[in-house]
Amino acid sequence: MTDASTTTAPATSNGAFTDENPQFTLYSHEIGPNGWKVAQVLAELDLTYKTVFLEFGSGPNGMKTEAYEKLNPNGRIPAIVDHGNNDFVVWESNAIILYVLKKYDTAYKLWDASIEGQSQIEVWLLFQASGQGPYVGQAMWFTHYHHEKLESARVRYVNETRRVLGIVQNQLNREGSNGWLVLGRITAADISFLHWYRHVQRFGVFIESEYPAVWEWMQRMIARPGVERASRGAEFPEGSGEVAGAGQGWADKAADKEREGEKGVAT
Repeated sequence: MTDASTTTAPATSNGAFTDENPQFTLYSHEIGPNGWKVAQVLAELDLTYKTVFLEFGSGPNGMKTEAYEKLNPNGRIPAIVDHGNNDFVVWESNAIILYVLKKYDTAYKLWDASIEGQSQIEVWLLFQASGQGPYVGQAMWFTHYHHEKLESARVRYVNETRRVLGIVQNQLNREGSNGWLVLGRITAADISFLHWYRHVQRFGVFIESEYPAVWEWMQRMIARPGVERASRGAEFPEGSGEVAGAGQGWADKAADKEREGEKGVAT
């Protein structure tokens, strides 16, 4: 693993940690949303971190290497090492977020003091991990990366992505929401959805026109200083135009990928 590509949060007064000596090492990917949502939470909490960008596969800087699998036996991103807690390791993006919230968000910027409030945040974090992320990832896979055209699979996951977007929009539009998922304010639950939805135009879902409340919610988060800072360097591949061709150039594109079932944003 190499740390040639890194990003850091600015220095803070949080103990002895600074941007030169960050508290966390975050293992991530330049496209995959799950690492970016962790970075955004860390930055919003003014916690210092260094990002190590890994590649797919078992190459020298890959996720499927013995060195990385010692940190994350699943061989996917993200994982963090907390150097402020005896190099404690956590993997799975929302497990990382919950660890960070419970241990470090003592001001409740993105968390809540009450069990009831925490439960509301956890509900949406779990829904994001079980519903939104997998559907977006599979829609991306069957649109751009699968080795053969399976239109029924592509349509299923695009439709499920739209179904979940409808649920999110209804939640944002409910009375008293203030345009946030829970508690009438931004929490980590909101941030967990953001980066995934910044990719959906690649398979023909256009949030600005189809789900305006979701689009406005996203823009408010993107404009936040911590989220903006943490998102620098994120890659957003082009490709929405390929959807209309549904399979045109499919085999050629797939031949350029290692067929391990986990490319694109399915991380």
